[in-house]
Amino acid sequence: MKRIAVLTSGGDAPGMNAAIRAVVRSGIDLGMEVLGVSRGFAGLVDGEMAPLSARDVGGIIQRGGTILGSARSSRFRTEEGRRQALAHLSERGVEGLVVIGGNGSQSGAYALLQMGFPVVGIASTIDNDLVGSDVTIGVDTALNTALQAVDRLKDTASSHHRAFVVEVMGRESGYLALMVGIAGGAEMVVIPEVPADPEAVAAELRSAYARGKPHAIVVVAEGASCNAATLQEHFKSHQERLGFELRATILGHVQRGGSPTAFDRLLASRLGGRAAELMSRGETGKLVGLVRDQVTATPLEQVAGRIKPIDMELYKLANVLSA
Repeated sequence: MKRIAVLTSGGDAPGMNAAIRAVVRSGIDLGMEVLGVSRGFAGLVDGEMAPLSARDVGGIIQRGGTILGSARSSRFRTEEGRRQALAHLSERGVEGLVVIGGNGSQSGAYALLQMGFPVVGIASTIDNDLVGSDVTIGVDTALNTALQAVDRLKDTASSHHRAFVVEVMGRESGYLALMVGIAGGAEMVVIPEVPADPEAVAAELRSAYARGKPHAIVVVAEGASCNAATLQEHFKSHQERLGFELRATILGHVQRGGSPTAFDRLLASRLGGRAAELMSRGETGKLVGLVRDQVTATPLEQVAGRIKPIDMELYKLANVLSA
């Protein structure tokens, strides 16, 4: 291939810029011209792309977010929209597309592949729910951001002998909440994969106080049915019976921002470099990820539309360590 394009899609993740940088500079080193697509698949449908030089991606490795921008596109979900995107790629002489993103992004990449266009995906989502990668770009930074918040809340909780619930992102995956809960020493972790109810949370918090703990921290995933808002409302409505209140902190999109950690920069660089190599060899239709600390390429047909389950042994560990 002589000319490829790269885009970032879906929710931004710290390290995306490092991946863009790696794709561009590795692609140029391999003799290819690289175009950057603005605003993800929405920009692809509108033909918003321009050449990227090695200098264009200088000074971005430490920046959060994505210099290319990202946007969801209802038009791209239609066959007409995808054909329009392919027409723009053909007009610019683009022979392959690198898609940096999570589940929805890789499903979009697979849709183009099914229409005969060469694509390579790069695993990037703070949810870490992509099949084909043990850890995805952005997870480490998001985890550390959430962990800092939990550590600070624990200081306040101990000072005032209070209970706090901290809601982290992750959509329908409890991975981020589980890792934050273990690393942050939470008294309880609530995830979508394991049913829970407010009364069970209350019982666990009472048990923590009975064991002599000066505070109680519950980490909950946003996709859990028993989320922060539900818990706070329940505890407020039944405060007299339960005997204590529960303060809620929803971290939200703050977890997506910030400078990527060294791990995320290195991971993004490794995955971006391999994606460019696959493109140059014509080995497309794959997702580049990290499996057992090795950069691997998994067929997109095994990735699209699937959700990677969490390791339930880690959930058991979280319960043991919360004693």
